[in-house]
Amino acid sequence: MSEHYLEDFAVGQTFASGRLRVDDEQIRRFAGEFDPQPFHLDAETARQTIFGGLAASGWHTAALTMRLLVDSPFRPAGGIVGAGIEELRWPLPVRPGDELRVESEVLDVRPSKSRPEQGMIRVRTTTLNQNGEAVQVFVGNLVVRRRSPGSS
Repeated sequence: MSEHYLEDFAVGQTFASGRLRVDDEQIRRFAGEFDPQPFHLDAETARQTIFGGLAASGWHTAALTMRLLVDSPFRPAGGIVGAGIEELRWPLPVRPGDELRVESEVLDVRPSKSRPEQGMIRVRTTTLNQNGEAVQVFVGNLVVRRRSPGSS
């Protein structure tokens, strides 16, 4: 798959990833190291919480989303370089056995006024489970190299 330069992106353009299955071992391992809360670590304890069962950390979902993006056809020239996130939501928890995929839509494309070799794209990335339900939505700004610095 080839890289996409700023000039290759257009508002409304979409990209889709492959799929990734999440298991309880992965959920507990990530939580044990980075987000050791009971509803991420122990299924029995988690049943007594608002989650009603074991749920992946939102940060684990974000990391899985990044993996799916890196492996997808969404390939900004220079890599997926974030300049900030405008919005980040986790509408539903990720559960053991969920199969995740990512859909990204380009919302804005703009050349940099101060750095002619690059520009920015604004992208909405939605992580969906096997039922097509959104488990994470974020809108981020990414730095993308230009093919022809200074061209319009």
